[in-house]
Amino acid sequence: MDGLIIARVLHVLAIVIWIGGVAMVTTVILPAIRKSSLGADWLRAFNAIERRFAWQARTAIIVVGASGFYMVGADNLWDRFRSAAFWWMHAMVGIWLLFAIGLFVVEPFIVHRRLERLAAANPARFFRRLQLVHWVLLALSLITIFGAVAGSHGFWFGA
Repeated sequence: MDGLIIARVLHVLAIVIWIGGVAMVTTVILPAIRKSSLGADWLRAFNAIERRFAWQARTAIIVVGASGFYMVGADNLWDRFRSAAFWWMHAMVGIWLLFAIGLFVVEPFIVHRRLERLAAANPARFFRRLQLVHWVLLALSLITIFGAVAGSHGFWFGA
């Protein structure tokens, strides 16, 4: 198996873990927390789950970035970033950057410092907003995955 195949396999596996986790958090865990299905202490339930998934997501983000960069370089695909027809290439990098900044900067250095204060002040409002952000991120991720899979298999998004 050559390096490009290994990179592609790692890339897809990491995306499945990462975006699958986002889907699980968005559609199952946050609604269960908001309905108190995981106990009355919403913040405690969220922290218990988030702590376990955060490092999985961070690891997946690193693998996705490294394997994606490797594939672009190995296949010499840099010129695709000059064409709007390959919008899904831009979207993949954009989603990756959004999550990388969110997981490595915003969440540990900004959100965690304010989490308890925000959640304590109005837990329903905080978790409603958190779930909305997750829905937006999930929707953007799924659109990107759709475009990337279709585009990389020859579907042309244009005239």
